[in-house]
Amino acid sequence: MCTAATYKTKDFYFGRTLDYDFSYGDDVVVMPRNYPLRFRCMGTIKRHYAMIGMAYVVNGDPLFYDAVNEKGLGMAGLNFVGNAVYSSEMERNKSNVAQFELIPWVLSQCATIKEVRSLLENINLTDMPYSKELPPAQLHWIIADRDEAVTLECVKEGIRLHDNLVGILTNNPPFEQQMFQLNNYMYLSPRQPQNNFCSALPLSTYSRGMGAMGLPGDLSSESRFVRAAFTRMNSVCESDSEEESVSQFFHILGSVDQQRGCCDVGDGKYEVTLYTSCCNADRGIYYYTSYDNHQISAVDMHREDLEGRCIIHYPLIHGEQILWQN
Repeated sequence: MCTAATYKTKDFYFGRTLDYDFSYGDDVVVMPRNYPLRFRCMGTIKRHYAMIGMAYVVNGDPLFYDAVNEKGLGMAGLNFVGNAVYSSEMERNKSNVAQFELIPWVLSQCATIKEVRSLLENINLTDMPYSKELPPAQLHWIIADRDEAVTLECVKEGIRLHDNLVGILTNNPPFEQQMFQLNNYMYLSPRQPQNNFCSALPLSTYSRGMGAMGLPGDLSSESRFVRAAFTRMNSVCESDSEEESVSQFFHILGSVDQQRGCCDVGDGKYEVTLYTSCCNADRGIYYYTSYDNHQISAVDMHREDLEGRCIIHYPLIHGEQILWQN
């Protein structure tokens, strides 16, 4: 299970949590403009937009969980088990793209959501696996620039592209149902409530934060969607500084952080927040924390040779970075 979010102060920020019971081994990857992108059915793109993101690198190929390109367009794939349906056949006059190729397919060519909409009009998303060991993951995606966000779902009815007005995505149920559920929480407010129960009763607030009473606190994807949407839509930064903006973004996703022991998946395994990312999409700086390292680390794509032909990857820094003051 995972949660993705967008946020904007002076700059535009895009990121996500990746929640699971084990890690494949994740690296921050910078893909330069001249890295050859070889697609199973769509040939090779020799030159494209540079991008940075978190990926599992296998056989030299970065399989991105999330990424942002140099134009400020971000994309992340989240589990959508039981609802994702990909095509088992190639279609003539369509762009036949395998599920695992979708993030680089979009980010290599598109600078804006307007361009994304146009590109996806002709796509056939296939169930072709990367390998026998890596079958197609059941995912849906959030794609965003600084002006708008969309959710892409490939279901049995076909490709669906939804406007995402809250800039949040979690997992099941499908996005339209997630958005509809927000109607059940329209009473929530960051302000203290008034007594609307009965004027004849001397009811009063007895604690701060009571405007958010009823905000779900469990780890289900539907509850995380509501909680992250409420937090993100009511979030306030006192300044537009990079430090405060990044800090606030991590606090937004911290509202849905998963701790070991709270989500039992059986056989002594627990789902946890393996990493949390925040990318300044305007500046190409990728920030992250991991479950066992809350110190924010950063990689700046523009410090690398973006005219190169080889990917650059940085293994995650693990182990708490504790600063002693005595």
